[in-house]
Amino acid sequence: MVTQTTPFHTLDDYLALPRTGGIALSPDGRRLVVAQSVLDPKRTRYVTSLWEVDPSGEASARRLTRGAKGEGGPAFTASGDLLFVAARAEDGEDAKPCVWRLPAAGGEAHVLARRPGGISGVLTARASDRVVVTADTLPGATDEAAERRLRKTRKDKKVAAILHTGYPVRYWDHDLGPDAPRLFAVEGAPLPEDDGEGTTEDASDAVATPELVTVPTAEPGPDDTRGTRDLTPDAGKALIESSFALSDDGTFVVADWHTSAGASVREHLVRIDVATGERTVLVADEEADLAVASISPDGAWVAYTSESISDPHHAPRVTAWIVPSTGGEPRRLADGWDRWPTSLTWLPDSAGLLVTADEHGHSPVFRVLLAGGEPERLTDDGAYGSVVVAPEGKHAFAVRASYAYPGEVVRIDLTGTQERVTPLRGPSERPVLPGRLEDVATTVTDADGSTHTVRSYLALPEDASAESPAPLLLWIHGGPLGSWNAWSWRWNPWIMVARGYAVLLPDPALSTGYGQDFIQRGWGAWGEAPYTDLMAATDAVEARADVDETRTAAMGGSFGGYMANWVAGHTDRFRAVVTHASLWALDQFGPTTDAAYYWAREMTHEMALANSPHRFVGDIRTPMLVIHGDKDYRVPIGEGLRLWAELLEKSGLPADADGSTVHRFLYFPDENHWILTPQHAKVWYEVVEAFLAEHVLGETRELPETLG
Repeated sequence: MVTQTTPFHTLDDYLALPRTGGIALSPDGRRLVVAQSVLDPKRTRYVTSLWEVDPSGEASARRLTRGAKGEGGPAFTASGDLLFVAARAEDGEDAKPCVWRLPAAGGEAHVLARRPGGISGVLTARASDRVVVTADTLPGATDEAAERRLRKTRKDKKVAAILHTGYPVRYWDHDLGPDAPRLFAVEGAPLPEDDGEGTTEDASDAVATPELVTVPTAEPGPDDTRGTRDLTPDAGKALIESSFALSDDGTFVVADWHTSAGASVREHLVRIDVATGERTVLVADEEADLAVASISPDGAWVAYTSESISDPHHAPRVTAWIVPSTGGEPRRLADGWDRWPTSLTWLPDSAGLLVTADEHGHSPVFRVLLAGGEPERLTDDGAYGSVVVAPEGKHAFAVRASYAYPGEVVRIDLTGTQERVTPLRGPSERPVLPGRLEDVATTVTDADGSTHTVRSYLALPEDASAESPAPLLLWIHGGPLGSWNAWSWRWNPWIMVARGYAVLLPDPALSTGYGQDFIQRGWGAWGEAPYTDLMAATDAVEARADVDETRTAAMGGSFGGYMANWVAGHTDRFRAVVTHASLWALDQFGPTTDAAYYWAREMTHEMALANSPHRFVGDIRTPMLVIHGDKDYRVPIGEGLRLWAELLEKSGLPADADGSTVHRFLYFPDENHWILTPQHAKVWYEVVEAFLAEHVLGETRELPETLG
């Protein structure tokens, strides 16, 4: 066996790897800032700091902030000052996040805006000094003084009760209310005027090297707090989980506005005048939900995505659109393009956009012009996010990831005259991997005789061979409308590769990036085409000489957990099954999830019953590890509890008379759909490894002592 030491061989080293977040580009294109998260000294949480990356790729990255609680949400003002959201460490555990300002000309960071309930996000205009923030606000608060009093009253009397008058009441991992997001304009003395240096007009055609300023920390500076003016006092729940865009001149905001009727929520686009708060509807489509992406630099257009309302027989379709910013007839972009856009970023001349979309195991950047024509794919391998464009229009910047490397900052050449994508000198380097990554594909024949290609990633140990074949882990992705195309910190195959396993990451029916027909194949029939595709992909890989077909396991989370449950009830080919945050009984799941209205569109009662794994519990003869977090609102804990009880009572491997069982239940009382805290993530991997070692390898592993 090849002896190799990488960060994936030891969980403590893996958890300590830095994690790159979103980026922000100054209006003049000279400064690029990225967020990076690292473990705190106690190794119990991640703390995010902001780093400046040289857009030219010449200078090393340098750290800008060092707050004990971390910083996030970077955004540049037109004057070049860097704004971010952070809580003061000296204010204690109950400190509320504020907007901080780090002056471009140097000096200490200071608070620019605060709200009694904290600030969650900041929007800046590229051509004016207007700043707009989002902040959760109590419905009964008429002003800041009233809100502070109401919040103190609830805290002092230890009241956490919430009286709801509409839907929704929870989202993913948190309860909604009694406060809800509103938009506020930051008022007060104007930000300093630009001194004439570093303006957009100064940007040359070449990528500029940033001017270094001596602001190494974000410790408190002079208090320059401004007031805030409520732009959406009647928002109620309309802005919960919304996206926002501020025009370059700072005169209006566009938001996706949520309306509820009964237990259903719909989304349309509104324009909000920053000076008056006047709100007008830009687009309302009875047949689709809409999400805002961005406003064109000239202020004339709003780009957005539209997701058609699905029903049990028709999968949703996601398309890109533009609408005049003053209202008018919307127009679809790239009509006929069989891909789902995931982000839309305007080009500086407002003549087109850079669009990301899943495609065959990647998520490339495409150029889509308003004048028409086929989308032009600009990048090859990798999944791209946080795309921003330089003002000269010849370069873009993004965070790129794949299963070969975690997120890294890259420059994209938009002219096509040189190497298209160039990695920049970010805060950290790529980690060394413990194996190799291959792209594999197999042909599947459906019941009607049609054929489809199912592609997968296969991560293997370097020494996997015919003489030393690796045991196989089938990992099934969640969604189900998604793809294994980007680095995952929560489901990272390289940890298991470092322990000698081959990990198969297939994209079965319902996966994005392969066209609408591929999604439709599995719609409303999860146990049919997706299961067929998964088994075909497994068959193909098991036929390889470097894979041991006699030692296999299946794993999945969320929808992947549903499929793991379905697999357990339909085949005995695997030695173990791990099911995380999984759907088990579709007859009870629908009304209890946080978005019950969406589930109601997906399957009829009869379809849900036909595709429910719980009906096949008696056929389960494979040891199962059930994992669930109590704060999971997307797949409520009732799914995991019922699965556990029925495994012990009704499965083909029930508990013995003395209560002993081969099954295991790993329960996290204070985690949600994802296991996020570092030490809980470590326990997750340790328990999974021990369970698989016992049943797949026939070996004993010690369980973590933190389990008691």
